[in-house]
Amino acid sequence: MYDLIGDIHGHAAELERLLAMLGYQLDGECYRHKNRKVIFLGDFIDRGPQQRRVLEIVKPMVETGAALTVMGNHEFNAIAYFTEDGDGGYLRPRSEKNTRQHQKFLDAFSEESEAWVDTINWFKSLPLWLELSGLRVVHACWDRPSIARISSNYRGDTHLTDELLYDASQPGTWQYKAVETLLKGKEIKLPNGAYFRDKDGNRRHEIRTRWWSKGNTYRDIYMGPQSAIKHVPDEAVTHGQMTEYGSHEDPVFLGHYWMEGDPTPLAPNIACLDYSVAKPGGKLLAYRWNGERIIDPNAYVSVERV
Repeated sequence: MYDLIGDIHGHAAELERLLAMLGYQLDGECYRHKNRKVIFLGDFIDRGPQQRRVLEIVKPMVETGAALTVMGNHEFNAIAYFTEDGDGGYLRPRSEKNTRQHQKFLDAFSEESEAWVDTINWFKSLPLWLELSGLRVVHACWDRPSIARISSNYRGDTHLTDELLYDASQPGTWQYKAVETLLKGKEIKLPNGAYFRDKDGNRRHEIRTRWWSKGNTYRDIYMGPQSAIKHVPDEAVTHGQMTEYGSHEDPVFLGHYWMEGDPTPLAPNIACLDYSVAKPGGKLLAYRWNGERIIDPNAYVSVERV
């Protein structure tokens, strides 16, 4: 069975403590368990102090079959940041903001080093989602239309092909929207020209959603700064805009959402395992899955941030 581990963000000390708590032991340079595997939920990099050490732990586990993983939005961003766009730039612009977000990762490597190239190529090999016997894994949102469209247009591949990487880096394309939904969450457009202003004062006509919520209005499902919620319409969401995930479906595990407090399922069959290890007071969280279809609140295992 599987031990699923949430966003790590360069916190290797916490990862090694958590693996030890779960019964994994070093076998040479790789952590292993005699009868279980880890599934990582992505976002290995950025923010934390031990970028390279995290990858030294995770990569051998995946390559030797001791673990599985999906891609996080931070891995996607890193790939795009270092992939030329053919016009003298990069698929992810090297703006001050984007460079600042990657700085801890940049500091851990020399950009032209063999280890650096190997790391970016390894990121490219990570699947966007996993559908296994009895469970599903994706970094932010299990959106069936996005998964189906990528599968049908890219030969059923769950990985980030060079073609999909380029297409998904072009704002306004369906590929951009689909990959962003899987890795960053579901956004929907507000009705009748409604908008709110983000922290930088920019008008936002779309909201990030609590796609697992049973709420019926835009305000119910809004996910973002509470200071803006009064500007989000308290009216019914237009039919067909929301991601739907039925209570009869296999459990799905997510990261991404910077949860706080005691671990709690988002729905009976939906669990977020990102509990903000990159923030003071956060924790690195795992879930020990043994085949159950309903999330077991007693199956969480965590270590506090150092």
